[in-house]
Amino acid sequence: MIVDLQKFIAQERVQWERLDVLLTAIGRDPWREIPLEEARELERLYQRAAADLARLSTYAAEPQTRKYLEHLVARGHAEIHGSADRNRERFALLPWLGTTIPQTFRRRIRSFWFAALLTLVGCIFGAMAIVFDADAKDVLMPFEHLRQSPAERVAHEREDAGRSISERNASFSGMLMTHNTQVALTVMALGMLWGVGTVVLLFYNGVILGAVAADYILGGQTTFLLGWLLPHGAVEIPAILVGGQAGFVLASAMLGRGQRLTLAGRLRAVVPDVVTLCMTAALMLVWAGMVEAFLSQYHEPVVPYTAKIAFGLSEMAFLIWYAGWAGRGRPTNSGLTA
Repeated sequence: MIVDLQKFIAQERVQWERLDVLLTAIGRDPWREIPLEEARELERLYQRAAADLARLSTYAAEPQTRKYLEHLVARGHAEIHGSADRNRERFALLPWLGTTIPQTFRRRIRSFWFAALLTLVGCIFGAMAIVFDADAKDVLMPFEHLRQSPAERVAHEREDAGRSISERNASFSGMLMTHNTQVALTVMALGMLWGVGTVVLLFYNGVILGAVAADYILGGQTTFLLGWLLPHGAVEIPAILVGGQAGFVLASAMLGRGQRLTLAGRLRAVVPDVVTLCMTAALMLVWAGMVEAFLSQYHEPVVPYTAKIAFGLSEMAFLIWYAGWAGRGRPTNSGLTA
């Protein structure tokens, strides 16, 4: 029972204001690590404020004070009992780029090698089709400009070498990013069909790649092919494979061989890795789209083939180092939560 209401409020307000300060600090940075003593103080002040609110509720007087205290107790309850998300990691870009991506890639490396094998088999099939049947070109090539003879394509590119294409670079780059990202995400999403669709699409992409490569090599335009393909292909092709990797991780969860979890449990377990791999593929394809629009489409004499080939080989070397060694020795950081 409160004998002197005004004296009670004056004495307790100091504790309420301290609780308000603590809750405000937590609200500014929800992921700040709270020291043990501060956590204990927070719990003590919250319990005291809740008890004070119960005692004040019997009085019709001081409605403003009671309203303030109700709001304070509600905030305290939400911070102490209602925030499950506080136990989750905060997404941090640099650790995600430097540690989470390469660790996730290496953890799921078998799925990547399977995607690479399927693409390689498709490449061999496409190349053999061109070598043994020249008419197969009209069936295999998806774009009109690829159906030209390599010599005609190179001559046409050299004629246009002096003309500026900068005006259409931005729209072309955006189109490439959108198209290639859709392909990578489709390869991943088809993993929901137990991986069958992912297998088909990766093999088909390999067939096209092998057919184009064989056509230009047989036409004596290997240098042009490398100068045209390497700058963006050194990143674009691995990005598609990473999309396939994500698709096979998803397919393994769908199949559930050797796992006792339910389907929902298996899918929930692989979500962080699948999302990480998909976002990685998307970032790679954004880079590849810019390179293809602003470098790959410029040929000699504007940009020497040797410079373009060296640029592509440098990208490949960086990707090999990044995928194989980045993030080693660091604590595993999922970066994303299911």
